[in-house]
Amino acid sequence: MIALFDLDGVITDTEFQYSLFWNRMGKDYLGLEDFGKTIKGQTLFQIFGKYYDGMLKEQAEIVEQLDEFERNMSYEYIPGVHEFMTGLKEAGVPMAIVTSSNEPKMKNVRKTHPELWELADAVLTSEHFSRSKPDPECFLKGMEILGGTPEDTYVFEDSLHGINAGRASGAHVIGLATTNPRETIEPLCETVIDNFIGFSLNCIV
Repeated sequence: MIALFDLDGVITDTEFQYSLFWNRMGKDYLGLEDFGKTIKGQTLFQIFGKYYDGMLKEQAEIVEQLDEFERNMSYEYIPGVHEFMTGLKEAGVPMAIVTSSNEPKMKNVRKTHPELWELADAVLTSEHFSRSKPDPECFLKGMEILGGTPEDTYVFEDSLHGINAGRASGAHVIGLATTNPRETIEPLCETVIDNFIGFSLNCIV
């Protein structure tokens, strides 16, 4: 068995913070309300391509604001995740963090949670992939690095793009109801949990 974890909304409780940021970006640059919900689970490349195409000056301004925002974000754990990952480590289960976040952001995360780099056998960021979720490339690469197969891989995801990427990779998908309603993701996942409290290796194997 191997385990592949998304970051935002799975390990760190950051999705609501991104919603606030993108709500502001949508209102300031596009005149759209509640924009954070619209782009949930999409990469910056996908957001720019769909909503800010050709707006190079605006894109540069957003990147600058996003970098500053991420430097000051709170990277609190999803309840129970550190204990769950520690349990997997003690059981000898290989783990990787597979995220669409970039290296500069992950440096901020590492300052807050250096222990994650001790728990995870690999940390894969957007720089490691040529295609974004829902393409399964990122999870297939995680399997390759950890020596796993789709049949023995468990993917932990919260966004629809991430869940569909996990499904497309052939892995078992455990959904976190931290970003989308439980009823939205339940048909797409083998199991759905609100957080990792009380969740252990025995719950999935």
